[in-house]
Amino acid sequence: MTKTVQVVDDVTVRFAGDSGDGMQLTGSQFTDTTAFVGNDLSTLPDFPAEIRAPAGSLSGVSGFQLHFGSGDIQTPGDSPDVLIAMNPAALKVNVKDLKPNATIIVNTNSFDTKNLKLAQYGTNPLEDGSLSGFNVIPVELTKLTMTALEDLSLSLKEKEKCKNFFALGLMYWMYNRPIDITLKWLESKFNSKPEVLEANQRVLRAGFNYGETTEIFTTRYDVKPAKLPKGIYRNVSGNEAVALGFIAASLRSGIPLFLGSYPITPASEILQELSKYKNYGVVTFQAEDEISGVASAIGAAFAGSLAITNTSGPGLSLKTESIGLAVMTELPLVIIDVQRGGPSTGLPTKTEQADLFQAMYGRHGEAPVVVLAAQSPADCFYISLEAAKIAIKFMTPVILLTDGYLAFGSEPLKISNFEELPEINVEFRTEKEGFFPYLRDENLVRPWAIPGTPGLEHRIGGLEKKDVIGNISYDPINHEIMVKNRKEKIDNVQKEIPDLIVDGEQEGELLILSWGSTYGAIKEAMRNLENTGHKVSHAHLRFINPFPKNLGDILKRFKNVLIPELNLGQMATLIRSTYLKEVLQFNKVQGQTFKVAEIENKIIEVLGGNNG
Repeated sequence: MTKTVQVVDDVTVRFAGDSGDGMQLTGSQFTDTTAFVGNDLSTLPDFPAEIRAPAGSLSGVSGFQLHFGSGDIQTPGDSPDVLIAMNPAALKVNVKDLKPNATIIVNTNSFDTKNLKLAQYGTNPLEDGSLSGFNVIPVELTKLTMTALEDLSLSLKEKEKCKNFFALGLMYWMYNRPIDITLKWLESKFNSKPEVLEANQRVLRAGFNYGETTEIFTTRYDVKPAKLPKGIYRNVSGNEAVALGFIAASLRSGIPLFLGSYPITPASEILQELSKYKNYGVVTFQAEDEISGVASAIGAAFAGSLAITNTSGPGLSLKTESIGLAVMTELPLVIIDVQRGGPSTGLPTKTEQADLFQAMYGRHGEAPVVVLAAQSPADCFYISLEAAKIAIKFMTPVILLTDGYLAFGSEPLKISNFEELPEINVEFRTEKEGFFPYLRDENLVRPWAIPGTPGLEHRIGGLEKKDVIGNISYDPINHEIMVKNRKEKIDNVQKEIPDLIVDGEQEGELLILSWGSTYGAIKEAMRNLENTGHKVSHAHLRFINPFPKNLGDILKRFKNVLIPELNLGQMATLIRSTYLKEVLQFNKVQGQTFKVAEIENKIIEVLGGNNG
């Protein structure tokens, strides 16, 4: 039958099923193909903390959401247009998020008595009318997969595991995507297992052909390529972008990169990614615990490497004393904290922005460090370069904050020419004449003297040192001098960071002040509100300690300042205490990101309900 083709500007799709159904893999393949055809996109994987949650249970549902389009995409989308539900639990968990009249493609073979009970359904939602507000498309995904593979000698379990590729092939047909990219990926993945390769490729084609031949699908959709700035793009997750950013920083600075790391969700992928780049001189060390991870990085910094360590909330707590040691020794070190829901173990696979106070103040004594925060998955690349540059130039620890949403989410990154990247100059002290370990330059930065350099033997460590000379000192006046020197050195970083830019009116009724991963939702909300005549301004902080030097002046120019945060108001507290400016808070602590609609509704509320 003839199928109509409908052109749409953007689409939000969510794949959902058991944690063993391959939803993350399916979503990743759909994302890679979508990036290849030139759409702008943003993704949001969502999966349980348990390695293998009970099959068919509500707690075991894993999902992957992708928002792609022909225009500028800032978020993974508020509400899906399409849900692919592999079982009843996936339907029940996700149906509440769907747009009215959204399309639901369900694997009807999984809607048996056992799975309905596990999902806590009293009746079958496919039969009781509860889905009447949606376009429900029943597909026997499991049966169709088995039929396509009936002549292969794989076990029933191995065959059933291929059903996610049937769903993927169907979605490729529905949104006019080529299947070639995934076929090639399967070849590289299962080259040593020819029967498994044949099964997955066959099922992928079967899903695509099913969309073309069945009468239940009458329409397919076309999303034109986005008009992005000319260049070469690569789809990256935040964790991948962090790894690539530090590799670029290593090459730009001309010194080797060292990562001391202890695996922890959601930061582990940085270690995994960097371990692939040994040919670029990258050294990765998987330590036995968080303390040895950061301690090894401090040792690498002492020896002249670009030294980094990565972790998430609880791990940052464990690294605290050693970060204080890095402050005392005044060595360049970057600590990447991929924030997750806390406290303690908390929500390991969910996102939060609640480590800001810990990054700012979570150390013994007066131990200031530079604090930066990424705003998007692609920005993780650029902010990593900034972190490395500041750490080296100012001989200081830098804490780089990302979060679970940025770490697992992805978007296109435009590949820069190497020469376009920021210069990172490294100056090792080699001159013996006039050397002292705590002799400071105009920014109060001490020299970086590599151990073994003739005539530059010196002692560093956690005990207070004599100003300039570096001998151990218990003199009270000297201690105060050194404490103030270290603080003023961090204050001097303000000279290095750019002024804060206000998007929109430069003064007025309302400024939205944001930081971290809230950027995308706020940017999209601002665009929507501008189209309805609202006058709202936005400024986003990537540099947090120290703040940009013009922040205080900007705050004075607005009657109201609204700060949306995925915590209970940590940035709001910093702004109040630093600038004595009362601000409005908008807080969410649910392990989830802000939806665009939530930001829009809050702004309209602050403006007195004026709809423009």
